[in-house]
Amino acid sequence: MIHLHLTAIDLTRIRFAASPLKETVASLRTLAAGKQGPHLHRPWIEGFAERADRLRKRDLDLLRAVVRPEGYIPDFLVPPQGRRSATFADALAQVADADPEIVAQELAHLATHRLAQQRPGRQERRALLQALVDRPDAGIGPITEALEAYHRVAIAPHWPRIEALLNDDIAYRLDALADGGVDRMMSNLHPSVTFDEQTLKIVKYYEGQADCGGRGLLLVPCAFAWPDVLVRTAQPEPPSVSYSPRGLGRLWETHPEQPGSALAGVLGQTRAALLAQLDLPMSTSHASTQMALSAPTLSVHLQALRAAGLLTSRRAGRQVLYSRTELGDRLLSQAGRPLEA
Repeated sequence: MIHLHLTAIDLTRIRFAASPLKETVASLRTLAAGKQGPHLHRPWIEGFAERADRLRKRDLDLLRAVVRPEGYIPDFLVPPQGRRSATFADALAQVADADPEIVAQELAHLATHRLAQQRPGRQERRALLQALVDRPDAGIGPITEALEAYHRVAIAPHWPRIEALLNDDIAYRLDALADGGVDRMMSNLHPSVTFDEQTLKIVKYYEGQADCGGRGLLLVPCAFAWPDVLVRTAQPEPPSVSYSPRGLGRLWETHPEQPGSALAGVLGQTRAALLAQLDLPMSTSHASTQMALSAPTLSVHLQALRAAGLLTSRRAGRQVLYSRTELGDRLLSQAGRPLEA
């Protein structure tokens, strides 16, 4: 178990972030589990299998060597995030700027990590990792290149929906903070996490103690962290805890178009499809990506659905997020049957 001790100052410096890079790195663990592993992400695993030929085998082999299914994840792969939202390109640039000496140390530690190296192929992975350590850049170049290619195929097509889920979780936590303080916000982060007497206790395979020491705490909802909790305590950055967001089971739900449905007959096909997509809060830009429509065109449909009481909106930073109301849920569930001839 890990104990993270927070001071009164740390409690005022708790913040949230959504990280496309962390999702990319964590998804490699899900991929390693395969279809025989946790079922929640199985639709994503099956979809990736159909697109895997777009990646070079050597890139996947490299990433599978540096991100193991269990155990230690090198800290340089998940650098600290300064803002609530950051692009994948910005985060990858942080990886590219990592100190090669530190990267070499972390890769060498990974090569001898008991839990991380317990599966077959240990010798081949150790040889690959040693080859990276021996490079002047400690392998940062090929690792960032492989991460970029993998992200483009595995995560980028799904990022609007993933980010919507993460933002929805953050909004829920902030509402809990406003209603009941830090205790309520922390009360249901994850079954493996408890908060008591200013200490965050996280069930892990090893024992550890860490003092936030005024650095604060970064909470990162991460879809692909499921079913685990990922903890980073490397100084001088604030410790971070990555946990599964609420409503994760909705992430891979499909929303087939129903051009002949009763709802499409009333609202029109575009608005009926848009209403189906907005089970998760999305901005205009995210929804336009999902719907393959221009933002101005989509905005007209959003405003019409909101005026009818089928959508609600709220501001999150500079974005306005739209999601279905209870009326919209009922209408969608009751009118989704095809029209009779």
